[in-house]
Amino acid sequence: MESFEVNPRPTPNATTTNPLPRIVNTIVVCVTMQAEAMPLVQTLNLTEEEEPSIFPKALPWKKYSGTHEGLTVHVVVPGKDLKLGVDSVGTVPVSMLTYASIVSLHPDLIINAGTAGGFRAKGAAIGDVFVATQFANHDRRIPVPVFDEYGIGTLAATPIPNLVKALELKEGKLSTGNSLDMTPQDEEIIKANDATIKDMEGAAVAYVANLLTVPLIAMKAVTDIVDGDKPTVEEFLGNMSRAAAALSATIPRVLEYVNAKSISNL
Repeated sequence: MESFEVNPRPTPNATTTNPLPRIVNTIVVCVTMQAEAMPLVQTLNLTEEEEPSIFPKALPWKKYSGTHEGLTVHVVVPGKDLKLGVDSVGTVPVSMLTYASIVSLHPDLIINAGTAGGFRAKGAAIGDVFVATQFANHDRRIPVPVFDEYGIGTLAATPIPNLVKALELKEGKLSTGNSLDMTPQDEEIIKANDATIKDMEGAAVAYVANLLTVPLIAMKAVTDIVDGDKPTVEEFLGNMSRAAAALSATIPRVLEYVNAKSISNL
């Protein structure tokens, strides 16, 4: 594999008294599944990157780029598993992709767009699009003092009260795990996380964005009701296209709102 040059965005000097505000001009939208990404790619009229790629050739990662209302927009997807040909879901592929995209593309903002299970008890319904207010894990169980907190890994989302109000978006805490189903232990921790939605990648994206100090918005469309009476897999597969359509309708509105604004004004 050829070398991959890491060239992260310079961070402001901690001694700077009046750092310049970060203005949103370049956005990376990180999406896990191709079926979630393509309606948005088509809506924004983005073009798949051709050679030479910013990513190593051996990787299945994909990047679709273009402009929207003056913004530079990149949609990145981890692609298909090289052995099995299914979407590379879960926290490991998306965390690698997020890191590589940040150090290569220098975004002013990351948007993690995707689908999620929602809890009816928290007001979620099929097709709703939620903005995550907090990220946590529910399958990293480390019953050792302090490590237990590290395993949960709670992170606050970038505050965007003006955007949420202007676009009348729903909000809720997000809990992440590497399984589509939910064990009794998962359920207990998800409740402790006070989650409205659960997914398989959000907390991983948040971890990388937090390490590299890049603002993050996570937007999740509900495909299945976790505390409902239908099988999760059946609902997930049946509502994927509806959720993807909801994302492709909502995210362009978000892009138009954040365009040329400072992060602090969102």
